[in-house]
Amino acid sequence: MSERIGVYVCHCGTNIAGVVNVAEVSQWAGEKLAESGVVVSRDYKFMCSSLGQELIQKDIKEMGLTRVVVAACSPHLHEATFRNACKGAGLNPYLCELVSIREQDSWVHTDKVAATEKAKAIISGGVARVTYHEPLEPLHVPIHPDTLVVGGGIAGIQAALEIADAGFHVYLVEREPSIGGHMAQFDKTFPTLDCSACILTPKMVQVGNHPNITLLTWSEVTKVDGYVGNFEVTIKKRARFINEDLCTGCGICQEKCPKKVIDDVFEAGLDTRKVVYTPFPQAVPNYPVLDAPNCTFFLKGTCKACEKFCPTGAIDFNQKDEDITVQVGNIILATGFDLFDARRIPQYGYGRLANVYTSLEFERLCNASGPTGGNIVLRDGKTAPKSVGIVHCVGSRDQNYNPYCSAICCMQSLKFAHLVHERTGAEVYNFYIDIRTPSKGYEEFYQRLLEEGTHFVRGKVAEVTDAARQSGEDGKLIIQVEDTLIGKQRRIPVDMVILSAGLEARHDAKEVGKLFGIACSADSWYIERHPKLDPVATMTEGIFIAGCAQGPKDIPASVVQGAAASARVMGKIQQKEVSLEPVRATVDQDRCSGCRICNNLCPFSAILFHEDTMVSEVNPALCQGCGTCVAACPAGAISGTGFSDEQILAQIEGLLLLNVKHLELVPG
Repeated sequence: MSERIGVYVCHCGTNIAGVVNVAEVSQWAGEKLAESGVVVSRDYKFMCSSLGQELIQKDIKEMGLTRVVVAACSPHLHEATFRNACKGAGLNPYLCELVSIREQDSWVHTDKVAATEKAKAIISGGVARVTYHEPLEPLHVPIHPDTLVVGGGIAGIQAALEIADAGFHVYLVEREPSIGGHMAQFDKTFPTLDCSACILTPKMVQVGNHPNITLLTWSEVTKVDGYVGNFEVTIKKRARFINEDLCTGCGICQEKCPKKVIDDVFEAGLDTRKVVYTPFPQAVPNYPVLDAPNCTFFLKGTCKACEKFCPTGAIDFNQKDEDITVQVGNIILATGFDLFDARRIPQYGYGRLANVYTSLEFERLCNASGPTGGNIVLRDGKTAPKSVGIVHCVGSRDQNYNPYCSAICCMQSLKFAHLVHERTGAEVYNFYIDIRTPSKGYEEFYQRLLEEGTHFVRGKVAEVTDAARQSGEDGKLIIQVEDTLIGKQRRIPVDMVILSAGLEARHDAKEVGKLFGIACSADSWYIERHPKLDPVATMTEGIFIAGCAQGPKDIPASVVQGAAASARVMGKIQQKEVSLEPVRATVDQDRCSGCRICNNLCPFSAILFHEDTMVSEVNPALCQGCGTCVAACPAGAISGTGFSDEQILAQIEGLLLLNVKHLELVPG
């Protein structure tokens, strides 16, 4: 029996109809593709609307359509919409083909005649292809109710608490000794100037005490197997050399430890810490960790002062790293960011000129629990600056380093200016490219800084130097900048320079992404399923992203994303099973040569190799149907459901209009 095909062409307002003659295309399809099985061809202004879908459903029922081709936008956006419309009319949803005449035609052409002819060819290809479609059924996978959250910053904390408060168990993994992330290092938060620790600490304590959260700090994920609903994750819990069951957090071991080292993590190199330490007073968990590479006992076999003075005998020098395996249904990655290394811009003098600070160093300088007790002073530890220059966008919006905006630099720099005014009364200069204050209360904060007397200089700083050329520059740091508002070069002497460093993806983001089977952008941020409509999901089912792992953002946006990712996870848990696309690859084991080329190429680690039979097998729950293995297999042993050779070749013939030309050549 020949197929009965319906063709539906969408105007998409003027997105398509502004370039493509939609009425002509629809008429052409009905006339020229009738011999290919087209029995009806219609155009409608918005085919994705409820009226447009009802039009398709009516034709399926009344005309007995067996296949549907919709010419509209990208399948990435509305394929599910039209599949559901077909399903509602009793037609298997996988007998619907959506071809893009917007992204692949009207949006990339200005020649209306050529674009119209191209639309005809695209629809012809879709009609030829849909003939070979087969009815498919989605795969159903049960969901394990436990969740893994990787990263204990504010986004990870929020995600873990949301899920745990809903009654589901969460494993929260953090590689540092305490949760809190970068937010724990900050003094104030913009634009409300709340104490960062005051609003973060209660959430940290909640995590530490929550009955539904298993907190694994000083730990890292080393292996991820399985698929959505059934991940098996191996976590390496590093030895703290502290027995947590015996430790009371009294701090005597830290007090008695005789050795100090530079704290280049929490204190950003401005202060020292003991070899056995807790990162900060409000740390969760509040157990110390022993820094083995710097410990005198591990280096020389002597000392053991911490063990001698510990009243509960909690020091355990024989403790070993431990591998823990957990089963989870979903994973949220909230691994945060790294700060741009200001040393990469040598003309700004960081690391060479003493009183040039990074933004994180200044945060610790301002903090009451920081190395100076919150006093803003120069490197000598006692002199308060009388003039301060704050340089925006260091490493951001710069084609030599990172072309993107880091989202937080402007507001962070305004906050710094306020704190300098408040605590020192110094003259403050802010050097900016553009002031960006797009969120609630941000513009008002900017106006407040103007009223406080901050000097704003619009222009990219060329150099920070201590080479005096003019009177009044001796002993100062001179900021060389072009003030674009007055059109002049300026040399502004100051006592202190703060470099508002941009945000970068974690240095190991690509390795972590590969571990979890997700992709990174060119800048190493994790790629979301859709930047607007699905910003917390990834292309791998069951893996979600939140916070600065996805891209630069401030604290409120990170909290929102953490909550959003947790909502997506809870939705899957409550469904108890998830339906997966049946578009998957399969291996013909009789033709498989065991070369293992596909195993190494699969971006989702979905292909297993059986050593006993020497053949590969695709795990359908992990496979995303990308087709990489199908194209790579030298033996042609792998086929993709929905992308068979017959379908692809038929679509190519249709695109070339070979079927139409053949009919036109037949006499009579």
